[in-house]
Amino acid sequence: MESVKILDCTLRDGGYYTNWDFDEALVDSYLKSCESLPLDYLEIGYRSPVKSEYLGKYFYCPDSVLKAVRQVSAKKIAVLLNEKDVSLDDLEPLLGHCTDLIDLVRVAVNPVNFGRAVTLARGLKDMGYEVAFNVMYMSNWHKVDGFFDQLDQVNGLVDYFYLVDSFGGVYPDDVRSIVTQVKSKINSKVGFHGHNNMELGLINTLTAIEAGAEIVDATIRGMGRGAGNLKMELLLTCLSSKFGLEVDFNALGRVVAAYGPLQDMHQWGTNLPYMVSGANSLPQKDVMEWVSKRFYSMNSIVQALNNQSAGVEDNIKFNAFSPEKSYQSVLIIGGGPSASDHAAALNEWASKETDLCIVHASSKNANYYIDLNKDQFFCLVGNEGHRLEDQSAAGFDFVSKCILPPFPRKMGTYVPAELAEKSFELQKVQFTGKVKDSHTVLALQTAIELGARNIYLAGYDGYSGDAIRQVELEMANENETLFLNFMENHGTLTSLTPTKYESLSEISVYAKI
Repeated sequence: MESVKILDCTLRDGGYYTNWDFDEALVDSYLKSCESLPLDYLEIGYRSPVKSEYLGKYFYCPDSVLKAVRQVSAKKIAVLLNEKDVSLDDLEPLLGHCTDLIDLVRVAVNPVNFGRAVTLARGLKDMGYEVAFNVMYMSNWHKVDGFFDQLDQVNGLVDYFYLVDSFGGVYPDDVRSIVTQVKSKINSKVGFHGHNNMELGLINTLTAIEAGAEIVDATIRGMGRGAGNLKMELLLTCLSSKFGLEVDFNALGRVVAAYGPLQDMHQWGTNLPYMVSGANSLPQKDVMEWVSKRFYSMNSIVQALNNQSAGVEDNIKFNAFSPEKSYQSVLIIGGGPSASDHAAALNEWASKETDLCIVHASSKNANYYIDLNKDQFFCLVGNEGHRLEDQSAAGFDFVSKCILPPFPRKMGTYVPAELAEKSFELQKVQFTGKVKDSHTVLALQTAIELGARNIYLAGYDGYSGDAIRQVELEMANENETLFLNFMENHGTLTSLTPTKYESLSEISVYAKI
């Protein structure tokens, strides 16, 4: 155990949840606590060429950040390069002047690009860095022709050769076998980086150590992409008990507590969809998006993952939505409290309008409009059909049609059996390229299909306050973008109830009755 090194990659891997921005007080607490812990390397982020989107401080790790870390930490500092984004010509501008600030450069390597990565390693070694290969998708290495035969190219170039369980789907026997096979091919030190989809992060890491791995990764509270990583606090506790590793549990407790609010906010960790994706070696990126959306059920996510694994379409086709008539006005009802708080006034106003229909972006407030004698369209995404069922104890007579996203959908959309013949799918979403299957997208595209010239909204309250959750912030930003996209070619959107969306015009429903 004395020869095994430990690398903490909380800031780098955890950045998938924070977009690589962290509160400076948290980073300071993290660095100071790590000084008292038996960690050999701190991987603080990426170094990357410029991307055409906002990515935070620890995605680029500018020199000022590296210098600030050096002032606090005496640990060896690591950064990660994405091999797919970095060419040999990029190395000098990215890293040519950082040898006093960075000790270890790790390279994320797709096994199919192994030869290209070796060229990068040679350039990094010439600069004077320690070099590590983080070779991804270890559960699929056996599918890459000749992969193991080329491993000896890293000899003399790569200090650490990491097995990366990208999907969180390998078992201890796999780890033992692959570590042994790799060690027979190379003289670099072998490392292991696990993910915790199937709660195997600890046992796989211990198995890697027993099989001869010389460096392993973990993160505080397991913070990391998708289901997360092995918890550093668990690894250190286990190594302390099993091998007598000296651990300052006061320092460990401080840093674990410091990350508590972030975990409360982002809720990383495994769940059923991540377990299924891990067991079937499926990418975590889609799952990470799906589980953050409130309208996808566990069943629909798991079914989508099973279908991906089997290589089949995710859902059945419905007839295309082709409305028989158009409407002068549409009232889009969202899921916010204002649609119930002001339901009496909205019903009174809508009942007086001679050429108006209702489009329910969410079924949450449907009960308040059951008796309204207007055509009512319901947008169904993911699990929304179950919510509609909960609102319709007396039957579905008030439902004119159900509208689904265009085929193929990311995952099966649940449609109550009684509504199958009333259900139709949009042929396409025309007004935006941002997203194709949110409730708001469906509602706005439905309004376009219905030919409405006046589009009103209720129940789009928006979110605000210090307690706003990340998922709510993302939804609010997404809706704001969709409203702006819509209004580029389709006129003004007017809210009849209070709203915090800045792009919406406002007029009180009480001024219209």
